[in-house]
Amino acid sequence: MEVSYYSTALTVPGTSSSLDEAPANHGIFLLKRLHSLCGVVPVGVFLLEHLWTNSKALQSEDAFLGAVNDLQSLPYLPLIEIFGIFLPLGFHALYGVYLALLGRQNGIRYPYARNWLYLLQRLSGVVTLVFIVYHLGEFRVQKLLHGMQADAFYPTLQAHLSSTTWGIPWVATLYLVGLGASVFHFANGLSCFCVSWGITATRTAQRRVAVACWAIGLALFLVGSSTLLFFATGTRLYLRSEISSPAHAHAMACPPAPRSP
Repeated sequence: MEVSYYSTALTVPGTSSSLDEAPANHGIFLLKRLHSLCGVVPVGVFLLEHLWTNSKALQSEDAFLGAVNDLQSLPYLPLIEIFGIFLPLGFHALYGVYLALLGRQNGIRYPYARNWLYLLQRLSGVVTLVFIVYHLGEFRVQKLLHGMQADAFYPTLQAHLSSTTWGIPWVATLYLVGLGASVFHFANGLSCFCVSWGITATRTAQRRVAVACWAIGLALFLVGSSTLLFFATGTRLYLRSEISSPAHAHAMACPPAPRSP
């Protein structure tokens, strides 16, 4: 039996104590386990890869395009996208919405931290889903319907994220909210995954893993927000601003020899 400090909430994200104790609901139990697993592998892994690929823009446009082209050249890419990304993501999203609609919230009546995190996990999942649909419309739908090429991704992101309406960067704000929701949902879900799958069976282990998961989430948010800031304003937080291309970086590393008088 798992010992969990998540017991203050009515249900644990990705699992349900009442269903776990009911053998008659074994099918629902397996669906919840599959939902939890999909949130880590492959959906969580895809989030890590996506943020890492986009962060290549901090080096240069050529580095970003090279990373995108490397992905586009993978063998059996359509099969990888369908069975490794879209189907697991669709199942995780739709079943997550179903669980959110069925879940009972008790954060106001019993204001424990885990109850609020349970509520935020569901809300962040809905916000993430809305953001993903918007993001797919920007790029995936344009690629399928209008033949958008990979070399258009960088200027399109730059144009959208730097745009303003009435002086407000609405698209960049939407991306920042979507990034925060996605990273929170992944970090908190990863911590709960370790609990529901019995990886962390003691309170001490659960607290340590929770701290590690939040550290991972913070790191991902910093990487993602730095990339967003660069696309929106051209400002680099973690790389030298003057290095804008591999050729320029090489020139900075190897300056020309001074001319003789």
